[in-house]
Amino acid sequence: MEVAKITSKGQITIPIDIRKKLGVREGDKVIFVEDAGRIVIGNATKIAFAELRAAFSGEAERLGIKDEQDIVAMVDEVRTEMWEKRYANND
Repeated sequence: MEVAKITSKGQITIPIDIRKKLGVREGDKVIFVEDAGRIVIGNATKIAFAELRAAFSGEAERLGIKDEQDIVAMVDEVRTEMWEKRYANND
């Protein structure tokens, strides 16, 4: 168990062992989540990526993406469409 003291500005220093477990460094953001009456602190970046991964779960299969080349081809296709749309009337 770790203990931290709250300053007059409501700030705390997260103990080094906890920072290491969270994988956070100076400048990183943490998130506070209420869970079953407790407040849990987490690495905001890792949580955001986990939520993003969950939100996009199955999208690659739905779009027919099997490998990196499929992604490159899709990006090229979108760029071509955007280029044509932007410059179609500038002959």
